Amino acid sequence: MTISSRLAPPDNAEVPQGGDLAGQLTGFLREHGDELIEFRRDLHAHPETAFNEHRTTEKIVQRLLEADLKPRILTRGTGLWVDLGRESGPTVALRADIDALPMDDEKDVPYRSTVPGACHACGHDVHTATVLGAGLFLAAQAEAGALPGRVRLIFQPAEETASGALVVMRDGGLSDVDRIFALHCDPRIDVGHVGLRTGPITGSCDSMAVRVTGPGGHTARPHLTVDLVYALSKIITELPAALSRRVDPRSSLSLVWGQIAAGSAFNAIPDVGEAKGTVRSLDEEAWQQAPDLIASLVDSVASAYGVEAEIDYRRGTPPTVNEATSIQMLHDAVVQMVGETAAVPTPQSLGGEDFSWYLESVPGALARLGTRVPGAVNEVDIHRPEFDVDERAIGVGVKTLAATALTALWGDGAR
Repeated sequence: MTISSRLAPPDNAEVPQGGDLAGQLTGFLREHGDELIEFRRDLHAHPETAFNEHRTTEKIVQRLLEADLKPRILTRGTGLWVDLGRESGPTVALRADIDALPMDDEKDVPYRSTVPGACHACGHDVHTATVLGAGLFLAAQAEAGALPGRVRLIFQPAEETASGALVVMRDGGLSDVDRIFALHCDPRIDVGHVGLRTGPITGSCDSMAVRVTGPGGHTARPHLTVDLVYALSKIITELPAALSRRVDPRSSLSLVWGQIAAGSAFNAIPDVGEAKGTVRSLDEEAWQQAPDLIASLVDSVASAYGVEAEIDYRRGTPPTVNEATSIQMLHDAVVQMVGETAAVPTPQSLGGEDFSWYLESVPGALARLGTRVPGAVNEVDIHRPEFDVDERAIGVGVKTLAATALTALWGDGAR
């Protein structure tokens, strides 16, 4: 499945193929590459957290208007989408997330964040510049009559709070979309490579809190109370172990506690305690079953020790499951436009990603964009205040997304 062979358009279509497309993309990046890097650096210096991305939205809208496009801002006031090309034929969406993390930037670079408590430590500024670049290239193709269908650019707010994708969908941003793609920065992959995986690539992510109550008392007389701290500790230790025996281990259902609180004095048994954590899985069925299963297990442990237990279980995101045909389209685009060895396998992660909500509705795929400087000794992971990228990744992302969009349009029956 390639642009130049099996997905080739009819002979009379004026659409760049194979080496022609690679040459055009190279020429586009020669002309606009520095602009895209500066655009990314501007966003990096002025990060905005979830649903506060007003300046970011304005900057994107301004650049799209300069290209004679007609962006549509979401009803929440941040984030937008814009359509390129004709209305007939298939529609392919390219998604970028635009929000930053609520943390300080600790890098010593000219484009360091100027906003206290906000930092693009996950690469969303790179995602935005990449989709913008791919969109500008594809808009030029559309103007020349060489876009076989429609491409929708989605600049989504609030990915870090796992809520922006739902806003896009509620506003109709996924209507008429046949297939959707996205890239996410990965500092474990060298720049010039794109990580691909069919099936689950990221996990579901839910949060939960267990609150236990019971009569407290003196630690000298635990038999006259319910030993609440001990009961809470049994829930903390037994629940993950029980889950591993009640769920198919291939689902990778994982419960990890992040916060525990009980008591205020060393010699007093408290009457309330709480544990909070996350529940993650790579399997859709396990994700659906998790709330009821966890509730029953908590009740069984709590009743054994005479405490009352309340559970606050909050849904986050489902697993991100890449569709096989979409991954093949990405693979073909990467190999042809970036290089034969540029497409590399990538492992699964239990990190949450709200791109998964789109994939619940339409086929598509999330790929990992290599951002590591080749030969780098120190590897800084995402969600760290020192995180930065090799900016050559922007060009790789533009080539990947632009070629993938064309591959998908022809593959889904453009005519």
